[in-house]
Amino acid sequence: MTLFRADEHGVPEGSQKPKKTRAQRRRSLGVTLLVGSLVLVVGLAAVPSAYVIEQPGPWFDTLGTVSVPDPQDDEKKIKIPLITIEGAQTFPTTGELDLLTVSVLGNPEQTPSWLEVASAWFDPSKAVLPLEAIYPPNESTTDREAANTALMVDSQQDAIAAALTNLGYDVVVGVEVLGFTDASPAKGVLHEGDVITAFNGTAVESVPQLRELLDANGTEVAGTIDYTRAGIAAQAQITPMDVDGNVVLGIGAKSKYEFPFDVTIRLDDVGGPSAGLMFALGIIDKLTPHETTDGNHYAGTGTIDAAGNVGPIGGIRQKLYGAKKAGATYFFAPADNCDEVVGHVPAGLDVFAVSTLDEALNVMNYVEMHGEKAAAMNATMGMFPTCQN
Repeated sequence: MTLFRADEHGVPEGSQKPKKTRAQRRRSLGVTLLVGSLVLVVGLAAVPSAYVIEQPGPWFDTLGTVSVPDPQDDEKKIKIPLITIEGAQTFPTTGELDLLTVSVLGNPEQTPSWLEVASAWFDPSKAVLPLEAIYPPNESTTDREAANTALMVDSQQDAIAAALTNLGYDVVVGVEVLGFTDASPAKGVLHEGDVITAFNGTAVESVPQLRELLDANGTEVAGTIDYTRAGIAAQAQITPMDVDGNVVLGIGAKSKYEFPFDVTIRLDDVGGPSAGLMFALGIIDKLTPHETTDGNHYAGTGTIDAAGNVGPIGGIRQKLYGAKKAGATYFFAPADNCDEVVGHVPAGLDVFAVSTLDEALNVMNYVEMHGEKAAAMNATMGMFPTCQN
């Protein structure tokens, strides 16, 4: 019997260890890569990024109901109409007019992990944005929420004005003065709450129109401002000033309306101005004897002013996927958002580009007339813009 010392592999000391086979080497490499990948994934899942993720948020039917706290019991919820009209006759509706929202995953206190960011890059319904794009460092959460709430309130008033104007009501009073800059030439002449009704003899109906009138006047001569204060008409001469090439009065202002009856829009915890178009369409459908939706399912987005002009919004791609998830057949996209729409329309959703409230209503009449063939007929005839034609 020969005695010898062996290592842990049973190989005599001083002897050469047996070489691993190709299969053994592959198996060892696979195990190493698997362990490394698991370690990497766990690390990415734990390490916060410098980004946030936009994704489709909830949708709300402007012809439907919303859940709100019960006035009698804060712990309970009750359903009420999203749009309530009192003092005017309303009519039944059977279709749907969905407004879309965008939710944001992440905030300055807790951003998404790198794994979530990587996953979102490959999801067409999501968008990865730098944290500062949604949460500017010089803006607090309270300030941001207050600004979004104010935008929502203003958009609701603009939507009511747009709808009623479209139906033939005269609701625009003028432009209300909200405040002044330190160097404003209007300070001391106008007061907060004054309503500018005309400039140089032209009736003022919106802030953009007032800007155009100021630009035409220039900064060399005084302009004539007609206004009301506590319902009493007055007139003043004010010379506009130049700020970074813009002719301004140095005031904060918004459109002022007087409505012939009460229209209430209730939508809690949603901010921003992008629901204006869908609010206006919902109000018109409720006030119109002829049912505008005709049982069809629409979704859409876009700001609106009293004249019915539809403006662009953010998050259009996420809203397209939100509309698809909601089951909508037709989608209204602001014409100025078309460059973001092309190539990103989910299958089964027909998109119409609109720049005015009238254009959206014309599309709805067309769909009512031609039914399920409407989109195919429009693709052939090109009667209405679709961001593709």
